Amino acid sequence: MRKSSCCMYSCGAAGALLLLAGIALFASGLFQTLIHNKLKKEITLTEGSKVFATWKNPPPPVYMEFFFFNVTNPEAFLKGEAKARLSEMGPYTYREYRPKHNVSFVDNGTKVAAYTPKVFVFVPEKSVGDPSVDMVTTVNIPAVAVMNRIKGAGFLVSSAMSLYMKSIGAEMFMTHTVDELLWGFKDPLLTKLRSIKPETDEFFGLMLHKNGSDDGEFVYHTGEHNYLDYGRIFTWKGEKLMSFWKTNQSNMINGTDGSAFHPFLTKEERLDVFTADLCRSIHMRFEKEVEVKGIPAYRFTPPRAVLASGTNNPENEGFCLTPKKCLDDGVLDVSVCRQGAPVVVSFPHFHLGDEKYVQAVEGLSPVHEQHQTFLDLNPTMGVPVRAMKRAQINIHLERVTGFPMTRNLESTIFPIIFLNESVVIDNASAERIQKLLLVVTLVSHFPLILVALGVILLIVAVILAVRYYQNKTEVKRFDFAEAFHCTAPSAKKDTSYAPVSAKVDDQDEKNGTYIGMTPVDKS
Repeated sequence: MRKSSCCMYSCGAAGALLLLAGIALFASGLFQTLIHNKLKKEITLTEGSKVFATWKNPPPPVYMEFFFFNVTNPEAFLKGEAKARLSEMGPYTYREYRPKHNVSFVDNGTKVAAYTPKVFVFVPEKSVGDPSVDMVTTVNIPAVAVMNRIKGAGFLVSSAMSLYMKSIGAEMFMTHTVDELLWGFKDPLLTKLRSIKPETDEFFGLMLHKNGSDDGEFVYHTGEHNYLDYGRIFTWKGEKLMSFWKTNQSNMINGTDGSAFHPFLTKEERLDVFTADLCRSIHMRFEKEVEVKGIPAYRFTPPRAVLASGTNNPENEGFCLTPKKCLDDGVLDVSVCRQGAPVVVSFPHFHLGDEKYVQAVEGLSPVHEQHQTFLDLNPTMGVPVRAMKRAQINIHLERVTGFPMTRNLESTIFPIIFLNESVVIDNASAERIQKLLLVVTLVSHFPLILVALGVILLIVAVILAVRYYQNKTEVKRFDFAEAFHCTAPSAKKDTSYAPVSAKVDDQDEKNGTYIGMTPVDKS
């Protein structure tokens, strides 16, 4: 009995103590603050930090997929008899290697500088065909670029160039292999221009000089003094502002390069990302919660406002350099940073763009899940666990005075190719993050664990108390029954005589033998 009461009081005291301690720790947020501070110190671009090595040489494989738009009716389109009919060819997939080079700390170690060269290696098993054999018919971009550059030089100059182009067979459309269109071929028109302007490159390719090259030096904040600055770009090519666009707001280099984000992300945040391919910064907003290889993540994606026209989004007014020729929603003229070539970028199939761009040609069908750009980020660590960076390269076609081949053209944003640069976290990295997140969860919720243990012990104490008092009541009832049984014998029992053998006094001797208990009636 004493043992039961001792356990009861011990459980009750321990439970109450754990409950109070857990509530106090939870209210103070002590453990959550400790683990958050620990992660903020570890997630920095500094030597010896947990993420620095993987930042310099990311282990997950990055793939670049190219999808071409093959033109199946170029003659009918040029004659104005039909819309351009496009068939999508792809993917032609390349493994992308992008370790950072020349990594060095600057500004007393508060920032880190690096170059990120990219090397592309073809992956046959992830591709639809052989890029050295498969042929694609598309817009003759060098010819269009030349026409666009001299269209203000006068009718005589334009006519002379038109005659020369005709003599060498340069038409509005060209047919080349995938390899040639991507990595370059010697163009006869550019070769002629090189004789006039030696700085002209006589080779053309959508990815010309990109294999093994970089986008210039980036300087990043390490995040050591402020975790919100982790991975944020400080300068690009030595500049804090670009000079391509009309306004400082448009020329700002905002956010990260898309490979790193600060820990403890919230759904309300606006994530800024700078991309050299677009010559500008874009932003992303939370879309939904997802899970990648057992890791919870927030999906962030660019909203429609990112590529909206200046009319619908005043933030984008600075991206239109010719006010009377501003484009509508969903496209961005980047000729200013493409050596004057009339290059227009958009999302694939003009996703989030004005419907008129989709309807101008045949063969496009934007689908959100297939054509959106997104980042899946673990909110605790800010680590990208999956990403899809999708962009489409288009050429702005229009009628140019002095070039008869353009006389039937209407202003058209003509699709050439779209790219999908993708990455998914590898299994080894996923396992490490899962273990780290488990530790973070346990430590952060340690006060709740104490509360739960306290509640359990209090419940055990209550159960022991109930049993203790039940047993005590049963014992009392048993004792009372026994006592009643000894002092009240049944009347039905026969009387018995018990002679006393003990020594009696004289009076007893006079009266005769003494009979104990109840005397028996004589009869």
